[in-house]
Amino acid sequence: MHAATTAPPLCQPARQSIRHPLKKAPANACDCHIHIIGPHARFPLSPSRAYTPPEASIAQYEAVQDILGTGRVVIVQASVYGTDNRCTLAALEHFGQKRARGVAVVDPSISDAELKRMHDAGVRGVRVNLVTPGGPPVAHLSALAKRIAPLGWHTQVFLNGAALPEIAPTLQALPTEVVIDHLGHVPCTWGVKHPAYDALRSLLDSGRVWLKVCAYRSSAAGYPFEDVDDIAANLIAYAPQRCVWGTDWPHPSFEGTIPDDGELLDAFMRWAPDPAVQQKVLVDNPAKLYQFS
Repeated sequence: MHAATTAPPLCQPARQSIRHPLKKAPANACDCHIHIIGPHARFPLSPSRAYTPPEASIAQYEAVQDILGTGRVVIVQASVYGTDNRCTLAALEHFGQKRARGVAVVDPSISDAELKRMHDAGVRGVRVNLVTPGGPPVAHLSALAKRIAPLGWHTQVFLNGAALPEIAPTLQALPTEVVIDHLGHVPCTWGVKHPAYDALRSLLDSGRVWLKVCAYRSSAAGYPFEDVDDIAANLIAYAPQRCVWGTDWPHPSFEGTIPDDGELLDAFMRWAPDPAVQQKVLVDNPAKLYQFS
């Protein structure tokens, strides 16, 4: 008799509506971390996925953009698709390269021709997910970075904060720029004097590492996630020239109250009240990192 298999758990959908932020994003602001998921019939999910997300469509996200005032977006390949990047590439084609860039998930054995095809479509980085089950191993970091460095792409890393001190030398040795997801996935309860934050600051000091100040996953209190304010503001103030911002829409595989994207933009404005810093993190830094013309 065969053992019963357990289907990957169904995660929550995106909010049906979000509130308007107190202040809209400046012109050409970029939401540097979203996922497009589906339609499932056209883009089937990976059998080895860790969770099952509802569809999160281009039209749904464009409604979010209209409310936030963001004109640019970075579409990050969701782990539920493995190395099948068709959904992400289709979304890039829809938005066009004046409005969008992509971050793919690939295997080190990918051909040069396929990398070139992705580059021409607007991909500017690869993501290595060291948190979600089914992601590539740490060993892929160096192999992938060597393949993508000639294209001027970056390596984006989603990792557990506890691993930062140990993995920092590996990240610094990569032949690409490095982007760290989700504020390093460091719990805010650890405080800014924790070794994980020391490692983050050291990486930022290198001038080759960027930080996504998408911070709600570091919250211990949950919605509305205000307990992350101190660490987010601290890191932005430490290296405003190395930070970018993203919503993480539609917030896949998140337990608890789903974030309101309008409130997330308000939170960023609290962390960086200086309009010059807002312009840098929301517009100028993404334009440089993702090569918007």
